[in-house]
Amino acid sequence: MIAPTGLPFLSADDVRAQIDPDTARGLIERALLDGFDPANDPARQSVDAGEGHLLLMPSTLGQSVGVKIASVSPGNPAKGKPRIQALYLLMDAETLTPQLLVDGSALTVIRTPATTAVAVDRLAAPDAERLVVFGSGPQAIDHVLAFSRIRELTDIRLVGRNPERTAPAIAKLAELGIQATLGTAADVSDADIVLCATSAKDPVFDGSLVRDGACVAAMGSHEADRRELPGDLMARALVVVEDHDTALREAGDVIMAAAEGNLDTDTLRPLAGLVRGEIVRDASRPNVFKGTGMSWQDLAVASGLTPPAV
Repeated sequence: MIAPTGLPFLSADDVRAQIDPDTARGLIERALLDGFDPANDPARQSVDAGEGHLLLMPSTLGQSVGVKIASVSPGNPAKGKPRIQALYLLMDAETLTPQLLVDGSALTVIRTPATTAVAVDRLAAPDAERLVVFGSGPQAIDHVLAFSRIRELTDIRLVGRNPERTAPAIAKLAELGIQATLGTAADVSDADIVLCATSAKDPVFDGSLVRDGACVAAMGSHEADRRELPGDLMARALVVVEDHDTALREAGDVIMAAAEGNLDTDTLRPLAGLVRGEIVRDASRPNVFKGTGMSWQDLAVASGLTPPAV
Protein backbone atom coordinates (compact mmCIF):
# COMPACT_ATOMS: atom_id res chain seq x y z
CA MET A 1 0.00 0.00 0.00
CA ILE A 2 1.11 3.56 -0.74
CA ALA A 3 0.24 6.29 1.77
CA PRO A 4 -1.11 9.65 0.51
CA THR A 5 2.37 11.07 1.07
CA GLY A 6 3.75 8.70 -1.55
CA LEU A 7 5.58 6.68 1.08
CA PRO A 8 5.11 2.91 1.24
CA PHE A 9 2.76 1.99 4.09
CA LEU A 10 2.52 -1.25 6.09
CA SER A 11 -0.80 -1.95 7.79
CA ALA A 12 -1.23 -3.95 10.97
CA ASP A 13 -1.83 -7.09 8.92
CA ASP A 14 1.28 -6.38 6.85
CA VAL A 15 3.40 -6.02 9.97
CA ARG A 16 2.15 -9.29 11.46
CA ALA A 17 2.71 -11.07 8.16
CA GLN A 18 6.37 -10.09 8.24
CA ILE A 19 7.24 -10.20 11.94
CA ASP A 20 6.32 -13.20 14.10
CA PRO A 21 7.13 -13.46 17.85
CA ASP A 22 10.42 -15.25 17.26
CA THR A 23 11.58 -12.71 14.69
CA ALA A 24 10.64 -9.79 16.93
CA ARG A 25 12.42 -11.31 19.91
CA GLY A 26 15.51 -11.88 17.79
CA LEU A 27 15.55 -8.27 16.59
CA ILE A 28 15.36 -6.95 20.17
CA GLU A 29 18.12 -9.31 21.31
CA ARG A 30 20.34 -8.43 18.34
CA ALA A 31 20.15 -4.70 19.07
CA LEU A 32 21.46 -5.28 22.60
CA LEU A 33 24.02 -7.90 21.64
CA ASP A 34 25.39 -5.52 19.02
CA GLY A 35 26.17 -3.03 21.79
CA PHE A 36 23.24 -0.62 21.78
CA ASP A 37 22.87 1.10 25.16
CA PRO A 38 19.21 1.91 26.02
CA ALA A 39 20.51 4.71 28.25
CA ASN A 40 21.25 6.63 25.04
CA ASP A 41 17.65 6.46 23.84
CA PRO A 42 15.81 9.82 23.90
CA ALA A 43 13.19 10.11 26.63
CA ARG A 44 9.56 9.68 25.66
CA GLN A 45 7.98 13.12 25.23
CA SER A 46 4.38 13.91 26.10
CA VAL A 47 2.71 16.97 24.59
CA ASP A 48 -0.82 18.18 25.34
CA ALA A 49 -2.93 18.19 22.19
CA GLY A 50 -6.66 18.57 21.59
CA GLU A 51 -8.70 16.33 23.87
CA GLY A 52 -5.67 14.35 24.99
CA HIS A 53 -1.95 14.28 24.37
CA LEU A 54 0.69 13.09 21.93
CA LEU A 55 3.58 10.77 22.73
CA LEU A 56 6.72 11.32 20.65
CA MET A 57 9.25 8.47 20.60
CA PRO A 58 12.34 9.01 18.39
CA SER A 59 15.37 6.75 18.24
CA THR A 60 18.56 6.00 16.29
CA LEU A 61 19.80 2.45 15.90
CA GLY A 62 22.64 1.57 13.56
CA GLN A 63 21.78 2.71 10.05
CA SER A 64 18.16 3.51 10.89
CA VAL A 65 16.27 6.39 12.48
CA GLY A 66 12.61 6.30 13.39
CA VAL A 67 9.92 8.06 15.35
CA LYS A 68 6.56 6.90 16.65
CA ILE A 69 3.81 9.45 17.13
CA ALA A 70 1.03 8.12 19.33
CA SER A 71 -2.15 10.00 20.16
CA VAL A 72 -3.88 9.32 23.46
CA SER A 73 -7.50 10.48 23.68
CA PRO A 74 -9.26 9.21 26.83
CA GLY A 75 -12.71 9.98 25.43
CA ASN A 76 -12.27 7.93 22.26
CA PRO A 77 -13.71 4.60 23.47
CA ALA A 78 -17.08 6.27 24.05
CA LYS A 79 -16.93 7.43 20.43
CA GLY A 80 -16.09 3.99 19.09
CA LYS A 81 -12.44 4.82 18.45
CA PRO A 82 -9.24 3.44 20.03
CA ARG A 83 -7.89 5.29 23.06
CA ILE A 84 -4.40 5.11 21.56
CA GLN A 85 -3.56 5.42 17.86
CA ALA A 86 -0.10 5.58 16.34
CA LEU A 87 1.99 5.90 13.20
CA TYR A 88 5.68 5.07 12.80
CA LEU A 89 8.04 6.79 10.36
CA LEU A 90 11.25 4.95 9.40
CA MET A 91 14.22 6.83 7.90
CA ASP A 92 17.82 6.09 7.00
CA ALA A 93 20.43 7.48 9.40
CA GLU A 94 22.71 8.99 6.74
CA THR A 95 20.26 11.33 5.00
CA LEU A 96 17.17 11.13 7.25
CA THR A 97 15.10 10.45 4.15
CA PRO A 98 11.67 9.02 5.02
CA GLN A 99 11.46 5.44 3.77
CA LEU A 100 8.40 3.79 5.26
CA LEU A 101 5.23 4.46 7.22
CA VAL A 102 4.04 1.72 9.57
CA ASP A 103 0.94 1.15 11.67
CA GLY A 104 2.40 2.21 15.01
CA SER A 105 -0.16 0.44 17.18
CA ALA A 106 0.67 -2.90 15.58
CA LEU A 107 4.35 -2.23 16.12
CA THR A 108 3.72 -1.60 19.84
CA VAL A 109 1.69 -4.78 20.28
CA ILE A 110 4.53 -6.79 18.71
CA ARG A 111 7.66 -5.19 20.19
CA THR A 112 6.42 -5.04 23.79
CA PRO A 113 5.91 -8.79 24.30
CA ALA A 114 9.11 -9.43 22.34
CA THR A 115 11.06 -7.29 24.82
CA THR A 116 9.37 -8.92 27.81
CA ALA A 117 10.09 -12.38 26.36
CA VAL A 118 13.77 -11.50 25.99
CA ALA A 119 13.89 -10.79 29.73
CA VAL A 120 11.67 -13.67 30.83
CA ASP A 121 13.67 -16.17 28.77
CA ARG A 122 16.63 -15.36 31.01
CA LEU A 123 14.85 -14.75 34.33
CA ALA A 124 12.47 -17.73 34.37
CA ALA A 125 13.55 -21.24 35.31
CA PRO A 126 14.46 -23.38 32.27
CA ASP A 127 11.65 -25.80 33.13
CA ALA A 128 9.02 -23.11 33.87
CA GLU A 129 5.58 -24.32 32.73
CA ARG A 130 2.90 -22.59 34.84
CA LEU A 131 1.94 -19.07 33.72
CA VAL A 132 -0.48 -16.66 35.40
CA VAL A 133 -1.50 -13.57 33.41
CA PHE A 134 -3.21 -10.50 34.84
CA GLY A 135 -5.07 -8.78 32.01
CA SER A 136 -7.14 -9.81 29.03
CA GLY A 137 -6.36 -7.25 26.34
CA PRO A 138 -4.21 -7.49 23.19
CA GLN A 139 -0.97 -7.21 25.15
CA ALA A 140 -1.97 -10.09 27.42
CA ILE A 141 -2.75 -12.28 24.42
CA ASP A 142 0.43 -11.42 22.53
CA HIS A 143 2.55 -11.94 25.64
CA VAL A 144 1.14 -15.44 26.08
CA LEU A 145 1.94 -16.14 22.44
CA ALA A 146 5.49 -14.82 22.87
CA PHE A 147 6.05 -16.79 26.07
CA SER A 148 4.80 -19.99 24.41
CA ARG A 149 7.79 -19.70 22.07
CA ILE A 150 10.34 -19.70 24.90
CA ARG A 151 8.86 -22.26 27.33
CA GLU A 152 6.72 -25.40 27.17
CA LEU A 153 3.72 -23.99 29.01
CA THR A 154 1.33 -26.62 30.37
CA ASP A 155 -0.85 -24.43 32.62
CA ILE A 156 -1.92 -20.93 31.54
CA ARG A 157 -4.39 -18.95 33.64
CA LEU A 158 -5.82 -15.51 32.86
CA VAL A 159 -6.95 -13.27 35.69
CA GLY A 160 -9.26 -10.42 34.69
CA ARG A 161 -11.50 -7.99 36.51
CA ASN A 162 -14.52 -10.04 35.47
CA PRO A 163 -15.05 -13.34 33.62
CA GLU A 164 -17.06 -11.67 30.86
CA ARG A 165 -14.03 -9.67 29.76
CA THR A 166 -11.58 -12.53 30.18
CA ALA A 167 -13.55 -15.18 28.27
CA PRO A 168 -12.96 -13.57 24.84
CA ALA A 169 -9.20 -13.55 25.47
CA ILE A 170 -9.27 -17.24 26.38
CA ALA A 171 -11.27 -17.92 23.21
CA LYS A 172 -8.78 -15.93 21.10
CA LEU A 173 -5.88 -17.92 22.52
CA ALA A 174 -7.75 -21.14 21.70
CA GLU A 175 -8.02 -19.96 18.08
CA LEU A 176 -4.23 -19.61 18.13
CA GLY A 177 -3.86 -23.16 19.44
CA ILE A 178 -3.09 -22.18 23.04
CA GLN A 179 -5.25 -23.53 25.85
CA ALA A 180 -5.85 -21.22 28.81
CA THR A 181 -8.29 -21.17 31.70
CA LEU A 182 -9.80 -18.59 34.01
CA GLY A 183 -7.63 -18.00 37.08
CA THR A 184 -7.56 -16.03 40.33
CA ALA A 185 -4.95 -13.87 42.03
CA ALA A 186 -4.25 -16.72 44.46
CA ASP A 187 -2.85 -18.79 41.56
CA VAL A 188 0.33 -16.72 41.81
CA SER A 189 1.46 -19.06 44.61
CA ASP A 190 1.93 -21.91 42.11
CA ALA A 191 3.16 -19.88 39.15
CA ASP A 192 6.58 -20.18 37.56
CA ILE A 193 5.95 -17.02 35.53
CA VAL A 194 3.59 -14.14 36.35
CA LEU A 195 2.75 -11.50 33.77
CA CYS A 196 1.02 -8.22 34.57
CA ALA A 197 -0.53 -6.51 31.54
CA THR A 198 -3.12 -4.24 33.11
CA SER A 199 -3.86 -0.55 33.56
CA ALA A 200 -4.09 -1.02 37.33
CA LYS A 201 -3.18 1.80 39.66
CA ASP A 202 -2.57 -0.49 42.65
CA PRO A 203 -0.87 -3.91 43.04
CA VAL A 204 -2.87 -6.74 41.50
CA PHE A 205 -1.70 -9.58 43.79
CA ASP A 206 -0.18 -10.37 47.18
CA GLY A 207 3.60 -10.24 46.81
CA SER A 208 4.18 -12.78 49.58
CA LEU A 209 2.61 -15.45 47.36
CA VAL A 210 5.41 -15.32 44.79
CA ARG A 211 7.83 -18.22 45.24
CA ASP A 212 11.60 -17.79 45.28
CA GLY A 213 12.94 -18.50 41.80
CA ALA A 214 9.70 -17.46 40.10
CA CYS A 215 9.75 -14.80 37.39
CA VAL A 216 7.40 -11.79 37.43
CA ALA A 217 7.10 -9.38 34.49
CA ALA A 218 5.09 -6.15 34.55
CA MET A 219 4.53 -3.90 31.54
CA GLY A 220 1.07 -2.40 32.05
CA SER A 221 2.02 1.26 32.28
CA HIS A 222 4.76 3.87 31.90
CA GLU A 223 3.27 6.25 34.45
CA ALA A 224 4.98 7.20 37.70
CA ASP A 225 1.77 7.00 39.75
CA ARG A 226 0.59 3.56 38.62
CA ARG A 227 1.85 0.16 39.68
CA GLU A 228 0.99 -3.51 39.30
CA LEU A 229 3.59 -4.95 41.66
CA PRO A 230 3.60 -4.66 45.48
CA GLY A 231 6.54 -3.11 47.26
CA ASP A 232 7.23 -6.17 49.41
CA LEU A 233 7.87 -8.20 46.26
CA MET A 234 10.30 -5.60 44.93
CA ALA A 235 12.09 -5.60 48.28
CA ARG A 236 13.14 -9.24 48.02
CA ALA A 237 13.56 -9.58 44.24
CA LEU A 238 16.27 -9.25 41.65
CA VAL A 239 14.83 -6.36 39.63
CA VAL A 240 15.73 -5.85 35.97
CA VAL A 241 14.65 -2.75 34.01
CA GLU A 242 15.21 -1.59 30.44
CA ASP A 243 17.24 1.39 31.63
CA HIS A 244 17.94 2.80 35.09
CA ASP A 245 17.02 6.44 34.44
CA THR A 246 13.96 5.54 32.39
CA ALA A 247 12.69 3.36 35.22
CA LEU A 248 13.15 6.17 37.75
CA ARG A 249 11.22 8.48 35.45
CA GLU A 250 8.39 6.24 34.21
CA ALA A 251 8.11 2.98 36.15
CA GLY A 252 5.61 3.48 38.96
CA ASP A 253 6.34 0.00 40.31
CA VAL A 254 9.96 1.07 40.86
CA ILE A 255 9.31 4.68 41.88
CA MET A 256 6.72 3.88 44.55
CA ALA A 257 8.62 0.89 45.95
CA ALA A 258 11.67 3.14 46.35
CA ALA A 259 9.60 5.88 48.00
CA GLU A 260 8.30 3.31 50.51
CA GLY A 261 11.83 2.20 51.35
CA ASN A 262 11.24 -1.21 49.73
CA LEU A 263 13.75 -0.80 46.93
CA ASP A 264 17.29 0.57 46.67
CA THR A 265 17.38 1.90 43.11
CA ASP A 266 21.14 1.35 42.99
CA THR A 267 20.38 -2.39 42.86
CA LEU A 268 18.38 -2.14 39.62
CA ARG A 269 19.92 -4.20 36.85
CA PRO A 270 19.79 -3.32 33.11
CA LEU A 271 18.22 -5.51 30.46
CA ALA A 272 21.31 -5.15 28.27
CA GLY A 273 23.47 -6.71 30.99
CA LEU A 274 21.01 -9.58 31.30
CA VAL A 275 21.07 -10.25 27.55
CA ARG A 276 24.86 -10.11 27.42
CA GLY A 277 25.21 -12.59 30.29
CA GLU A 278 26.60 -10.09 32.78
CA ILE A 279 23.56 -10.69 35.03
CA VAL A 280 21.91 -14.06 35.66
CA ARG A 281 18.68 -15.14 37.34
CA ASP A 282 18.71 -15.75 41.08
CA ALA A 283 16.95 -18.99 42.06
CA SER A 284 16.97 -17.95 45.72
CA ARG A 285 14.52 -15.07 45.28
CA PRO A 286 11.90 -13.75 42.83
CA ASN A 287 13.18 -12.37 39.53
CA VAL A 288 11.31 -9.27 38.34
CA PHE A 289 11.34 -7.48 35.00
CA LYS A 290 9.64 -4.10 34.86
CA GLY A 291 9.24 -2.69 31.35
CA THR A 292 7.85 0.68 30.30
CA GLY A 293 8.43 0.41 26.55
CA MET A 294 11.18 2.44 24.86
CA SER A 295 11.71 4.02 21.46
CA TRP A 296 14.62 1.78 20.46
CA GLN A 297 12.38 -1.28 20.67
CA ASP A 298 10.03 0.12 18.02
CA LEU A 299 12.99 0.91 15.78
CA ALA A 300 14.65 -2.47 16.28
CA VAL A 301 11.51 -4.22 15.03
CA ALA A 302 10.67 -1.65 12.33
CA SER A 303 14.18 -2.05 10.92
CA GLY A 304 13.32 -5.67 10.19
CA LEU A 305 10.38 -4.71 7.95
CA THR A 306 10.47 -4.77 4.17
CA PRO A 307 8.57 -2.09 2.21
CA PRO A 308 5.79 -3.46 0.03
CA ALA A 309 6.46 -3.99 -3.65
CA VAL A 310 5.09 -1.17 -5.79
